[in-house]
Amino acid sequence: MTTNEKVARRKLSLLELAKDLQNVSKACKIMGYSRQQFYEIRRNYQTFGSDGLLDRLPGPRGPHPNRVSEEIEAAILDHSLEFPTHGPLRVSQELALKGVQVSSGGVRGVWSRHDLLTRHDRLLRLEKTVKDRKLELSDEQIKLLERFSPEFRERHIEVHHTGELVAVDTFFVGTLKGVGKVYLQTVIDCFSRYAWGRLYTSKLPITAVHVLNTDVLPFFEQHKCRLETVLSDNGREFCGRKDTHPYELFLQLEEIEHRTTRVRRPQSNGFVERLHRTLLDEHFRIQGRTKWYEAVDEMQKDLDTYLSHYNRKRPHQGRDMNGQTPFTVFKRGILKKSETKKAADSAA
Repeated sequence: MTTNEKVARRKLSLLELAKDLQNVSKACKIMGYSRQQFYEIRRNYQTFGSDGLLDRLPGPRGPHPNRVSEEIEAAILDHSLEFPTHGPLRVSQELALKGVQVSSGGVRGVWSRHDLLTRHDRLLRLEKTVKDRKLELSDEQIKLLERFSPEFRERHIEVHHTGELVAVDTFFVGTLKGVGKVYLQTVIDCFSRYAWGRLYTSKLPITAVHVLNTDVLPFFEQHKCRLETVLSDNGREFCGRKDTHPYELFLQLEEIEHRTTRVRRPQSNGFVERLHRTLLDEHFRIQGRTKWYEAVDEMQKDLDTYLSHYNRKRPHQGRDMNGQTPFTVFKRGILKKSETKKAADSAA
């Protein structure tokens, strides 16, 4: 027997006792009720029968009289599905432009009933809806899902062969006494992790062009492979007007596509970031404590020695490397590219 049923039976006993004793006051004193409670219990029993003896919460039964209509609630849910990051005031204003009048409090009430009060909950609803049924997502919805989805943040750059994508960046190494600031222009093939690096005393477009023209492109030509795409951040040494910027003009001259990472999202160029950490831990921080450099050329000579070891002798445990050296994977990527090309030609 539930608690409500026990309370209802006790109320019924009160009514029966008062009838037997023919004395309301005495019955109330025995059962522990007041006269006001007795008359209220008797009135409910006479009106609703046995159901009137059950405790009933105050307030309206069913939907509240001030609740928004089903049509407005559907409009709010549809808008929140299309624009999950809009706040209640924004939703109210957007619906008002469509002829649907509802306050921001009404929007929050709908969200509360459907557990959509937070932006995260509304984004999860959008993601679940996409999985359950096929929807044509707008560009804004796709960007929002990509931004808040952990799976998107953990995605990797997909590279299928050598030269398909090469990442570049400028790294501040430190200050050399009598020389000034020293910068490293870094280039790394995203498929094989084969890296190039050259030190300069400034970060200018001409230095970014120099390392490509002197080190990178001759190496690709030597192995009869083409560099297809360059990935950089939005630094001034890499980006500018395509008709006047030296770096942009050089890439156009060499027929190399130029891509950039998202603004304020340097982690999307993770290949270079990882290379910089490795260079710091395994080379610069060690050499800086064991040798005294007086010129950039001396630093460059030691850097070339380390990069030769890094590319040809040092095993890598990164994704798809499996303990191989970058040079081994570089050559394998060239063969893979040629096989893919032959397969495409035969299919055509």
